[in-house]
Amino acid sequence: MKKLVACMLLVILFAWLSAPLAASAADQGNGHRVNIRVMSYNLHYGNSMGNVYDLNAQAEVIRQSGAEIIGLQEVDVHWSSRSLFEDDIKLLAEKLQMNYFFAPIYDLPPLNAGEPNRQFGVAVLSKYPILKGENREITRLSTQVPNPVPAPAPGFAQTLINVKGIKLHVYSTHLDYRADPAVRSMQVNDMLSIFSESSRQKILFGDMNAQPNAPELKPLFSTLHDTWRSGEPGSTFPANKPSSKIDFILTSPQIESRSSFITNTLASDHRPIIADLTIPRR
Repeated sequence: MKKLVACMLLVILFAWLSAPLAASAADQGNGHRVNIRVMSYNLHYGNSMGNVYDLNAQAEVIRQSGAEIIGLQEVDVHWSSRSLFEDDIKLLAEKLQMNYFFAPIYDLPPLNAGEPNRQFGVAVLSKYPILKGENREITRLSTQVPNPVPAPAPGFAQTLINVKGIKLHVYSTHLDYRADPAVRSMQVNDMLSIFSESSRQKILFGDMNAQPNAPELKPLFSTLHDTWRSGEPGSTFPANKPSSKIDFILTSPQIESRSSFITNTLASDHRPIIADLTIPRR
């Protein structure tokens, strides 16, 4: 009898000790795969399709989407009166209670002494911990100097994010807008070179300023896959009458895109593109 009672006590003790570990494992998503929702969104420096500065409206678009990681383009930080000289990425992160990393393309002196620098660039928002962020250089043709020539310049955001125990690289980019694809082609090659530095799984958010069939984007699709799965064209620009698919969410081939959609909103001059992803645990 004593042996039976002792065995029962051992079973109860083992179950009690195991329960917190099991709960912790579930919270961390320690299965073979992890599901997340992500978004790419060109903010148009916090302005709506009608050029009205309304960061609250854009924050609400992001919140209602349920996106957990967001790649942003055209982000103002104390840049000018068009965004009230506010720090847009800090304000968005506070409103959404997310972590962020900002990678300025331009970092200029303030208009008045004692004020913060005027910055404009790309960013990543994440509900998950951002373990590391780097502002990488790719080729750019500056809009801030006379007679520019293509040259390496910052503004390619590279982050390392811990998504439920999976550490993956998340990037945000904004490629050259000019009709001549020469600079975009150089930018694609630069990004591919950066991607080759790590074997980790990757997500690239971007306003590519080019359609999916653009020749200069073709090398990119040999490494990363477009997550757009709908039978629709996937047009995101302009927001009031979309006719061009220039916003993308690209991932490593191992990452599955379960669904994708575009939100109908005029909070920016682009519509946000959203994807539901399944990331394998390797």
